[in-house]
Amino acid sequence: MTTLPLHFSAEAASAKAEGRPIVALESTIITHGMPFPQNLETAKLVEAEVRRHGAAPATIAVLEGRLCIGLEPGELDALARNDGAMKLSRADIATCIASGRTGATTVAATMIAAHLAGIAVFATGGIGGVHRGAEFSFDVSADLHELALTPVTVVAAGAKAILDLPKTLELLETLGVPVIAFGQDDFPAFWSRRSGLSAPLRMDSPAEIAAAHTMRARLGISGGQLVANPIPAEHEIPRDEITPMIEQALADAKRRNIHAKAVTPFLLARIFELSGGRSLDANIALVLNNARLGAAIAGEIVKAR
Repeated sequence: MTTLPLHFSAEAASAKAEGRPIVALESTIITHGMPFPQNLETAKLVEAEVRRHGAAPATIAVLEGRLCIGLEPGELDALARNDGAMKLSRADIATCIASGRTGATTVAATMIAAHLAGIAVFATGGIGGVHRGAEFSFDVSADLHELALTPVTVVAAGAKAILDLPKTLELLETLGVPVIAFGQDDFPAFWSRRSGLSAPLRMDSPAEIAAAHTMRARLGISGGQLVANPIPAEHEIPRDEITPMIEQALADAKRRNIHAKAVTPFLLARIFELSGGRSLDANIALVLNNARLGAAIAGEIVKAR
């Protein structure tokens, strides 16, 4: 690890040295997921929520070629204002670091960095997955394969509802990724608590999830786990309300020939418009909810060790 370009924030370094729980946080939600200043405000709220529940936050990003495990306040502010940050996944994180550029990490890249830093738990909004029409476009997020490779427990509100959720679950099963619904049997659908699809596994406590994480390591099984944490009921947009907005956004993206990495940011922005801002409020609520659960799981993993 001494040869890796890892730069720990003071808070993350202190927590690591003292053996305290740490929760990794991604940074594309800051640069590509929300407009300024809501992105900065949300990032600060999420970090504060992790601290409030007994863990240290480590927002991960690449800043001028430095792989940062945790950001200092000034760095977080600068990233939130950066309009030119790369969107980094497994394919391009090394190039960004080697070329001295700045980039925000997706789920896949955050998992890679968290594992290198010895962080077991990562809280995010929603994972990427199989895009609608993938049987023709072959558009499948690298997040799914990363979950099969990298031993990090990822807490998310399911997969983003703009995706093909049945195919996403099917591919996760093929890849051998445990998909654990927290506190319910239904697989959550990001802005909505229920997708109408059954989750393969259910667990009702952070201790159970931590025990499964630890046992996978003991058994030598590669890859991580996806913990699908439903958005709090008071903040959800029910499936029958959000579905027409998603369909409209998808049609708009097709008409404008939006593709590749530009698809998800476009769809999220369009749904924000169509929902009158409700989707952003729900997004913030679910990320905070995932931060709380992530901190609890990280604490249980530290106890188990």
